[in-house]
Amino acid sequence: MVLVTAMWSIAGVVTRHLDQVRGFEVTFWRSAFTALSLVIIMSVWRGLGFWKSLPWRSPYFWLSGLCWACMFTAFMMALTLTAVANVLITLACGPLLTALGAWLFVSHRLPLRTWLAIAFAGLGIALIFNSQLQLGEPNFLLGICVALVVPLAGATQWTLIQKSQASGLTLDLVPSVFIGAFLSALVTLPLALPLQANAHDMGLLAVLGLFQLAIPCTLSVVCARVLKAPEVSLLALLEVIFGIALAWIWANEEPHYSVLVGGSMVLAALFANEWFGWRERNVESQ
Repeated sequence: MVLVTAMWSIAGVVTRHLDQVRGFEVTFWRSAFTALSLVIIMSVWRGLGFWKSLPWRSPYFWLSGLCWACMFTAFMMALTLTAVANVLITLACGPLLTALGAWLFVSHRLPLRTWLAIAFAGLGIALIFNSQLQLGEPNFLLGICVALVVPLAGATQWTLIQKSQASGLTLDLVPSVFIGAFLSALVTLPLALPLQANAHDMGLLAVLGLFQLAIPCTLSVVCARVLKAPEVSLLALLEVIFGIALAWIWANEEPHYSVLVGGSMVLAALFANEWFGWRERNVESQ
């Protein structure tokens, strides 16, 4: 799972080394290479008959793919609009937004520790917003708004999983990721024309499609069979640390001091919420 988070975290630094390709074309090529990679991986791993067994007529299956498509598209667009650190910290709020969504739409009660985590993470985000607005970064607000689509789509995905399980259908992550990548490529292709990527850019975007999404998403499914959900959530936070560090070291994208402080507050809130929740469940199970 640590390897998975390290692979997920390369998107920002790789994007910063693209020569010509910009905007929707970045999303198109990354999504297209992801879809192609998953076709090959799943065909070899589970056999060609696997594709016939998918619930093609299930609305949950396609809605899940649509959520992944929104996440893929919004993530890459956000990286082209604002700093890697801003995007990753916004994405890190996903578990807390999911908890709020569960409280609002599925009537799940939230423990006090989660409310405290939401409040503390909110202060961290407010600190980042205030400092970045004072610095006058032109596309900061737009980039953050686009980045927010990712955790919101993730929260919607969680709700779909809950409802699909209630109806007797278990959503498989990897095929849904394939549908998402395919839909993302299909929608962004007309917006990406005329295609301008050179061989260097194509190579980097192929790396993103295979090593930043297809392989780690497949590995995460294997990890989820062994690790408990809180363990996966805690380890997934490493993506934020790895991603900011890589962009800082190899793309000279030094985060502002307030971003480091606010981001640390968000990560601390997430870590504490998951850690104490895990300990509470262990005590109850004993």
